[in-house]
Amino acid sequence: MTAWSILSRRGLFKIRVQYIHNKAHLQLRTYSLAGSGSESGASQDPPHSCISHDIDPGGIAEMRKAYKGTNEIFDVGDLVSKEPFKQFLSWFEEASKTDGIREANAMSLATSTKDGIPSVRMVLMKGIDDTGIYFYTNYLSQKAKELTENPNCSLMFYWEPLNRSLEKHFFNFRKLYLIWICIHFSQHVRVSGAAERVSEEESSKYFHSRPKASQIGACVSLQSQVISGRKVLDDRNEALTKKYLSDDVPIPKPDYWGGFKVIPLRFEFWQGQTNRLHDRIVFRKLQPNEEINSETTQEGSNGWVYERLMP
Repeated sequence: MTAWSILSRRGLFKIRVQYIHNKAHLQLRTYSLAGSGSESGASQDPPHSCISHDIDPGGIAEMRKAYKGTNEIFDVGDLVSKEPFKQFLSWFEEASKTDGIREANAMSLATSTKDGIPSVRMVLMKGIDDTGIYFYTNYLSQKAKELTENPNCSLMFYWEPLNRSLEKHFFNFRKLYLIWICIHFSQHVRVSGAAERVSEEESSKYFHSRPKASQIGACVSLQSQVISGRKVLDDRNEALTKKYLSDDVPIPKPDYWGGFKVIPLRFEFWQGQTNRLHDRIVFRKLQPNEEINSETTQEGSNGWVYERLMP
C-alpha cells in the first residue's frame, strides 16, 4: 500500500512517500521544496529551479532495495523451455497469482515516429499465442498512428512484488516483540518486435466480449483529440448510454478501434541481484546464415537462440 501526501503552505512544498506492508510501517523519505505556494489552499506547481536544486541530494541517490542473493541466480539451466513464449508464460502465471500485482498483464509499450521521436505508455496485454502478443486500442491514438508509420516497438512487463520473497525475522529482546522485513525480488521481461493490425473479425469479437460500459467508452472517445472539458465526454457518454440502454441493442464497433499483434524478435528475461550483478537471459531469432558461437550462444527451439548478457 502506498500513501502520497502533497502539502503547500507559505511557499513550502512537501512530498512524503510512505510504504506500508502489513503491520510494518516504513517512511522512506520526506522532501521539502521551496516554491510559490498559496495561502488559499490552491496549490501551484513548484518552479523547475527548486526541483533541480533544492531536493535533498542524498535522498533519491540513496534509494535502493535488496533483490536476490548470490545463491539464487537465474541461469540458463533454470529455463523452463528453450523457446521464449513458454518461459514468458511461466513467469506470467507466477505474477498473476502473486498478491500485490493487480494487473500482471499491464505492459509499457514504446513506439516512435518515423523520425525516431519516442513515446511510451501503459497498455494491457489481451492475448498471447506462439506468434505474438495482442493488445487493443483506438486507431486514432498516438501509439496507433506511430505503429502504422513505424511498426517497430518494444514491450516491458515489470513485476516487482513477486511471490519469491524472503522473510527475515528478528526478535527484539528489549521490547519483546517480533518484527519482520520482507524483501521482494524484482523480475521483468522486455519484448522487441514489430506490430501489425489484427483482422476486423478478431477486433470485433474482442470488442463485443467487453463490458457494455467499456464498449460505449470506446465509442465516446476520439482518443487524443483536444476537448474543452470533461463535460464533453460526460455528455457523449450519457447520450450513447441512453441509446444503447437495452441489452437487445448491439453496440457497433467503431471503425477506429481494434487490435495489434506484436510479433517478437527478441525476449529478455531479467532478475534482480542485490549486488547489481543482475541475471539477463535473452532469446532472439537466429539470423540467416548466422554462425553460432557455442561458447556464448545456445540453440533453442523454433528458430530461437538464447544467450546470457552482462548486467
